Amino acid sequence: MTVLFGPSGSGKTTLLRALAGLDRPESGSIAYGGSVWFDHARGVELPPQDRHVGLLFQDYALFPHLSVASNVGYGLHRLARGDREARVSEMAERFGITSLLARRPAELSSGQRQRVALARAMAPRPGLLLLDEPLSALDAPAREGLRAELRRMLEAAAVPAILVTHDRVEALALGDRLAVLLDGSIRQFGPVHEVFSTPVDADVARVVGTENVFPSRLVRREDGLVVLHAAGSPGAELVAVDPGGVEEEVYACIRAEEVVLEPQEGPETSAQNRLAGVVARRQEEGPLVRITVDCGVPLIALVTRGSARRLDLGPGCPVVALVKAQSVRVVPRRAR
Repeated sequence: MTVLFGPSGSGKTTLLRALAGLDRPESGSIAYGGSVWFDHARGVELPPQDRHVGLLFQDYALFPHLSVASNVGYGLHRLARGDREARVSEMAERFGITSLLARRPAELSSGQRQRVALARAMAPRPGLLLLDEPLSALDAPAREGLRAELRRMLEAAAVPAILVTHDRVEALALGDRLAVLLDGSIRQFGPVHEVFSTPVDADVARVVGTENVFPSRLVRREDGLVVLHAAGSPGAELVAVDPGGVEEEVYACIRAEEVVLEPQEGPETSAQNRLAGVVARRQEEGPLVRITVDCGVPLIALVTRGSARRLDLGPGCPVVALVKAQSVRVVPRRAR
């Protein structure tokens, strides 16, 4: 499962539609499995029906006037009737919808519609499955419950898949590899956790959800570490593991969950970075609380409700933010 990840307007759905043959690129080429699907220079353009691609839309696009069985078998018109019925039965059993075959889409739950749509996409035995934000039409509780089920079904299908999403949790739950799209180009590609934990630049860091991205200046190197001063606040000094290959102008990137808040009079810890400040804002987020601390620069931390209650974290509360050196990701400032 490869995830195309990025903000709205970055080109994710356009790329997916180009792969499916629904949009025609103005230049370039598309090849898959040794077959050239599109080549502008050579005038090659394989029609969608000859690319053997399965496509799962955001709203599932089931035919409301057809039964589940007819929806699943829609792409099997080239098969003999007996073979078509056998394939529909096989898909129904695989995706757990055998008892639903006589129903219409309006009689199904969101999860059932998703399974029917996936069975329909898989029935013609595609060589590649494309999924365009398949969980976006669901409310939050349903989306959370269906992530694991969708991953299980995709693994059982054993077909390479490309998933479009801008949801960080969805990308982590479903993807093996991640391609970050920004302004129509892929800025980073690699294993999902690697991209999320080690973004190549500040723009990617923001996109993948690194809440704290500070323009900084590298002031010195010592013992495999670098010392940084956050721009606009000379007193905000950060120590990070030296990544090598970076010069004076850098960004310091810190995930909110890597920030620990303690009272200012708290005991010493092994954390290299101790940033004193005051709570500027508190925002409830389900079981967690998002705290913005003014440390000379605004620093965001995610803490549990219990910790927020224990420390009485409210606007004006003095705290110290603790961040380990290995939790500070240093990336060069991208040339503009």
